[in-house]
Amino acid sequence: MPASATRSSGVEGPTGVLSTPDGVAGLLAEPHHDTGPAHLVGERAPGAELTARLWVPADRRPEHIFVRQVIDGEPVFSPLARVGATPAGAWWEGAVRLVNPINRYRFLLLTPGEREPCTWYHAAGTADHDVPDSTDFAVLARDDGPQWVPDAVVYEIFPDRFGARTDPSQRRAPHWAEPHDWLDEPPASGPAAARAWYGGDLDGVVDHLDYIQGLGANTVYLTPVFPAASTHRYDATSFERVDELLGGREALARLSAALHARGMRLVLDLTTNHTGVTHEWFRAAVADPDSPEAGFYFFEHHPDAYASWMGVPTLPKLDHRADQLRDRLLRGPGSVTARWLRPPVSADGWRIDVANMTGRRGAVDLAHRVAADMRATMRDVEAETGAQLWLVAEHGHDASRDLEGPGWHGVMNYKGFTWPLWTWLVDPDPAARPDWLGIPVPFPRLGGGQVVHGLRAYAAHLPASALGRSMNLLCSHDTPRLRTAAGSRDAHLVAATALFASPGVPTVFSGDELGATGRTGEHSRTTMPWRPDGAGRHSPDELEDRGSWGEVDRQTLARYQHLAARRRELVALRRGGMRWVAAEEDLLAFTRTHPEGDVLVLLARAATGPVRLPLARLPARRVREAECFDGMQVRLLDDGAPSVEVRASGPGSALLPLDPDAP
Repeated sequence: MPASATRSSGVEGPTGVLSTPDGVAGLLAEPHHDTGPAHLVGERAPGAELTARLWVPADRRPEHIFVRQVIDGEPVFSPLARVGATPAGAWWEGAVRLVNPINRYRFLLLTPGEREPCTWYHAAGTADHDVPDSTDFAVLARDDGPQWVPDAVVYEIFPDRFGARTDPSQRRAPHWAEPHDWLDEPPASGPAAARAWYGGDLDGVVDHLDYIQGLGANTVYLTPVFPAASTHRYDATSFERVDELLGGREALARLSAALHARGMRLVLDLTTNHTGVTHEWFRAAVADPDSPEAGFYFFEHHPDAYASWMGVPTLPKLDHRADQLRDRLLRGPGSVTARWLRPPVSADGWRIDVANMTGRRGAVDLAHRVAADMRATMRDVEAETGAQLWLVAEHGHDASRDLEGPGWHGVMNYKGFTWPLWTWLVDPDPAARPDWLGIPVPFPRLGGGQVVHGLRAYAAHLPASALGRSMNLLCSHDTPRLRTAAGSRDAHLVAATALFASPGVPTVFSGDELGATGRTGEHSRTTMPWRPDGAGRHSPDELEDRGSWGEVDRQTLARYQHLAARRRELVALRRGGMRWVAAEEDLLAFTRTHPEGDVLVLLARAATGPVRLPLARLPARRVREAECFDGMQVRLLDDGAPSVEVRASGPGSALLPLDPDAP
């Protein structure tokens, strides 16, 4: 445990009665159900009947509760039975049937004689009026996603900037590159950013697997490794080879083998929306308008007028109406999709670049077909190799309509995690806030209530299994660094607790755990500050005291290691459902729900309190221990009704495991 964390157990003496803030009272007055294992019980398979468990606080006294499920397009009501009660509330149970590919349901609480005799409870909360089905709880009938993903912690590596097997100064730069010394600050934007070459390679990643595993990560995600005319490599010249600057196919196979020998996994990056202008397909298309490759792109006038990503002429856009393109890129054992998932590389999945735009242009919308093609090919590889493969999409905004079919397992969860967390933790000084991916307004700073409202609304629109297999990020190679956005170590450490405690896959962009800063995505692509050995190579595990951004923050590194360990220890943080408990201006609280015990998570962005959280309203009320970080302070009270008194002297967080609820 890092020195800044404290643990306590037992109960301190009661204090004076504290007013209960509206943000606590409103959330804890709601019934609760989630699609995690504590509230939706049974094996999920087509045709299965699951048991839905609904917790109803004691001050609600419904006479009847029904589950409304849309089956074959028609709403069907069935009753719930009251199966157990405590002074805190009652459990009700009923059946949910997995009939259709996606199954939606919500609850109707009937309390005759009350001012509001009918209450709907759905994934976004309660309502006194009928609501659209789009916010009903949603469960996929066939959840065949990889079972290892909920337990994953991903470490994102930009290969040019992580580690080098040989002294970069002794290697020959490609003709398009501008060589940089290893600890030079990266360019912030423009062509210079794409040309900045530091000389990292894949064998350099192998050298540092002890460090990655010691951090608590068990999956490595590499940004593109295909040859290109830039260090970001999203302008690929081929999908058939690994860039020789990185060591070629043999180096990628060595890295994959080294990871698998440790029980770790490898995720690669593929651009299905576009290629580079120097790609072998595009060159063939330009050379011959009658070639099959000419149909792979949107030519408005051959050969010099064509659609491209965001109007960038070096990134011509792929036209997925072409069957030969689908065969080469997506479908079958000879496709790019399959080739790198099979030996000798045997990668464990794909992250798909610009997935939100893939297959979409004007009246053409084949995005779901692209995803389904890839998923089908990956299922064939799974059947052949016995692997479980992950398909995760880059998506910067609302991905809910793209996560309901047999395509992407999840997304890079900017909309449902990164963006809301940033709006809560962003630097209070507007002048210090970075831009956010081109949104034409100043970066906002919102209160906890606004943030939770947005998070609940978004999460209600997609299956929880999709959130559970999405990458949660504090930042990435495409964004400013969280440390720059938040403006302080204290806020960064609060964000780290949220990262490791929230539903989804914690994904750490290399250097973030060391306090790296960056004003733009390009500026954030910092090198790792490995200490050189006597031969000019990077030491396997020794860090310099300073990186290209400044001081290496070893306190933050220790916190990441500790939080990753706690996530491994507490199954609710990996595989549990979620309930919001408090949404104050400067305080957020939620529980991760699981049959083996819930975990109460507390986050404070500033000094706050005292706020009293009445645990008596929760089914699992006994706190086993309270682990507090930084400015967070917790007192466990029992003056007739168990509660937690929370106050913070500044930014801080806490994890409070709760005893399992009695059957």
